[in-house]
Amino acid sequence: MKILTLNFLTCAVKRCKASPQAFPLHCKDAELEHQELDFNPAFLYNILPRVEWDALRVTAAELGITNLPVTKPASPLLPNPAEREPPSTDDEMQLEHAADESTEKASDGTTENQGESKNGETADDGVWKDLHTLLLETQVTEGKLVCGNCGHEYNVHQGIANFLLPNHLV
Repeated sequence: MKILTLNFLTCAVKRCKASPQAFPLHCKDAELEHQELDFNPAFLYNILPRVEWDALRVTAAELGITNLPVTKPASPLLPNPAEREPPSTDDEMQLEHAADESTEKASDGTTENQGESKNGETADDGVWKDLHTLLLETQVTEGKLVCGNCGHEYNVHQGIANFLLPNHLV
């Protein structure tokens, strides 16, 4: 189960539906696995507004991952939610446009990226790659997910959480 998925799960027990302590589910005895995937910035830029940042920070801290920024990074492709227009169908064009905006003409006519290091990465690229690694490449393969409200434990086996409840909890 990817860490991104954990950010959308809450306790299935009926009495926990109204409780804020039922989210996020807390990892207990979690075994993590890293699966290398192609970096997909467009996906991250579009999913990040849906991620509960404080819950992600709690989950990451419980798993021993401490390199998340305190505040959610702003997506270079998305305007503020109040200003948001319907999404474009061509993410590649948006990525190119965002890259063009971050490139400036220097006074001698050469192009120079702001904040770029010698290997071509900006500081923001590192944050987005760290998010990609955490959200998409890191998986919980074994362990338990525990509700902070009722304490019910959901077993995770081979990366699949069992959310079936016993009859007395339904």
